Parts: sequence; structure tokens; C-alpha cells
Amino acid sequence: MIHSHFSQTLLFWNRTENKRIMPWKGIRDPYKIWLSEIILQQTRVDQGLKYYENFITRFPSVDDLARAEDQEVFKLWEGLGYYSRCKNLILTARKISFERNGRFPDTYEEILKLKGIGPYTAAAIASFAFRLPHAVIDGNVFRVLARIFGIREPIDTTAGKKQFTTLANQLLDKKNPGIYNQAIMDFGAVVCKPAAPECEQCPFNTVCVAYKKELVNLLPVKVKKTAVRTRYFYFFLPAHRNTFPVRERLNRDIWQHLYEFPLIEAAAEMTPEALLRAAVKNGWLEKGAAAAISPVFTQKLSHQLIKSVFVSCRLRAKGTGFNDYRWVKKDLLQTLPFPKTITRYLDNF
Repeated sequence: MIHSHFSQTLLFWNRTENKRIMPWKGIRDPYKIWLSEIILQQTRVDQGLKYYENFITRFPSVDDLARAEDQEVFKLWEGLGYYSRCKNLILTARKISFERNGRFPDTYEEILKLKGIGPYTAAAIASFAFRLPHAVIDGNVFRVLARIFGIREPIDTTAGKKQFTTLANQLLDKKNPGIYNQAIMDFGAVVCKPAAPECEQCPFNTVCVAYKKELVNLLPVKVKKTAVRTRYFYFFLPAHRNTFPVRERLNRDIWQHLYEFPLIEAAAEMTPEALLRAAVKNGWLEKGAAAAISPVFTQKLSHQLIKSVFVSCRLRAKGTGFNDYRWVKKDLLQTLPFPKTITRYLDNF
């Protein structure tokens, strides 16, 4: 019974109760849909909104984005995190613009082949832009289906993902896939919320298994826990005639293609004395020179905790340890894309 009436109930709620407004809702432009979905990966809507608007203003079309310099795109992305998304955004824009004459692929299978696009994003683009019958499955959808249908299979297992995918596609309104997909995501965001869900006002509360069996706070089930690694970063900002050494991070690590100052990464917290000795040894600091050491700046990533300290000083002459760096004037530092931690420090530098 619930299967047959699920989509009708959801779409009725969408028509009569859903007041969630976002600038990309209801549009058919695959470029704007793709851009919004990439920005919103691992990002709250209220945070991603300003980035979406900035990107659309600066790059109104996929061709505009494809022709942009990498540094400009990364600078516009600054603060969003998960910078591999930005790298893939650039690569995909150039593939669509240069290899497909600016035309976005219009089948789920072809969309899925693009760099940085997985099953969820491909389904979103296919259903929103081309009205193709592919169900989206994100955190909101997992939660709604797990609670209403009482599914206890963990969402982060192969068996769980298969079960949810099958159910989601069975429930999908094939005639209105885009409207349905947006409705179920909105429902999870504003009614069937992770914390403090509005069960009393929920149109499914008479049939919701989790509500009837008091399992709301236990579903969905997730078994895997991500181990968090703590890293200690010590950045040095030696000033010489109001210029500072910077370089692009090129290793396959966090913050790839962003910029940084000379860095010492340590396995554990370093004492100020050990820190300054290391800087002198690296040729970044003159022996006996005065240096200011900042408090710890903490940035939490999905699987890492970064603890950063900044050491600033003045140099009478450029040392020997800056061969891999270029010297940039202080007032031009703001034009470079830095990790969020460095930007926070520079805001008051």
C-alpha cells in the first residue's frame, strides 16, 4: 500500500507544502544543474549558495568556465574544501567545451563517464535537465527511505546501497522524475531531518515504520567509521622587502593546486625551539632572528584534522632554502588560492 501511494503523497506535499527555494530548482540548463550539484557535494546549501551565484556570474556558460585560468577558478572555489571537486570541474568543463562543442551529454550513461560525476550527480542531471527516469540517492533520500520503510541494512555497504537503489527506482515517478527527485531531497532536508525531524507534521507518519516503532533516531544505519588522522603543519612567512615566498602544492595530497608558504609537517606537536632550529636548518630563518609564532589554527576535514601554526619574521636577505618558491608582494597574496586555514590567518596578517 505504502509503495503505491508513496510518490503521490510526496508530490502532493511538494505542491502544497514545500517552500524550499533555491536558484537552481526547476531549471533545465544541464550546466547550471551540474555546477550546483558539484558545489553542493559535502557542502551545506546555505554555504554553497553564494559560491554557485559567484560562479554563474563569473562563468555564465560551460565555455566561459572552460576558458578560465586554473588559478582563477581555484580562487573562486577557495573556502569550499574538497578541492578535487574543483579540479574535476575544470577538466569536465574543458571536455564538454573543447570536445563536445559546449553540448552536455544527454544520457545517464554518457553523463556518468564525465570526470567527477558519480551515480547521484548523473541521475540528478539526467532527471532535472533531460527528464530521464533515474532516481537520485543522497543522504536525504537514504534517510527518508530508511525511516519510512524501516530499512535496517546499513547505507554504507554494498548490499545496502543495492537495496536502496532498487527501492528508489521502484518509487520514482517516471512521468515527473525531476520534480519527484527534487521533492524527496527537499522532504529529507526540511521534514525528515537528521535531528529533530518533524514527525508530527509528516504526511507519512501513519505508515512510517521508524515512527511507529520508535526507531527514528536509529535509522538510517551506518556501520563504517572514518578514522581521523591528525597532522601538524608549521608554515613560515619570512618577509623580505614586503614580499613572501609561496608555491603551488603539486603532490597528490590535500589542497592540491592551492598555494602555501614554506611548510614543515611534523608527526607531533613541535616546541618553539625545535621549530626555529628546523627553520634555520632549512635556510628559511636567520640564526638568532626574532620570530612571531601564532596560536594553533584548526581545520577539520572529512578524514583529517589539520593543526596549523604560522611563524612570521623579517629577513635581511633571502635565504638559501627558497629555490622552489616565488616571492609575491603582500598585497598580491589575496589573489592566490590558499587553503581555508591560510586564508583565515592572512585575514588578520
